[in-house]
Amino acid sequence: MAVLVGRQAPDFTAAAVLGNGEIVEGFTLSDHIKGKKAVLFFYPLDFTFVCPSELIAFDKRLAEFEKRGVEVIGVSIDSQFSHHAWRSTPVEKGGIGEVKYPLVADVKHEIVKAYDIEHPEAGVAFRASFLIDEEGQVRHQVVNDLPLGRNVDEMLRMVDALNFHQEHGEVCPAGWTAGDEGMKADAKGVADYLTKNSGKL
Repeated sequence: MAVLVGRQAPDFTAAAVLGNGEIVEGFTLSDHIKGKKAVLFFYPLDFTFVCPSELIAFDKRLAEFEKRGVEVIGVSIDSQFSHHAWRSTPVEKGGIGEVKYPLVADVKHEIVKAYDIEHPEAGVAFRASFLIDEEGQVRHQVVNDLPLGRNVDEMLRMVDALNFHQEHGEVCPAGWTAGDEGMKADAKGVADYLTKNSGKL
């Protein structure tokens, strides 16, 4: 499995269901992002088990991502019509409701292969998430096996960490959260930080 951190996120064009429910045939990642940060996340299949909890969790935190200038995009190997049907199914009946971010249809498995996160036996996507910066570079990725639901709040933390680093030029130590002190990336910075904060680690 490839590590894409530090590399350009593979671009793609595919059919998708937009956050307003419209089906489009030519959704292009780079056009949609247009110089903004993005969280691109993959999930195995529509109408399954762990997946709806993750998609709903992303939707419930969408305003937090948007406040940070981040686009959220979901991808699975299902068709745009399956995505649309799942969005049209109420949560209490196993659907995801009208989530407000795009769901991309990777029916040819081209995107999961480009990101190298296709399950070798099941042929579906692992639960993979990629944080992409304004230049289209992957800055963070995490890949979970199929039974293991991801933590959407952790992705928000990583967005905050990237924003902090970009704004202040400092690095973010273990467990860093918004509002915490950063660390200067030199020997003195490490010593100063650890002197004050090693007890919290």
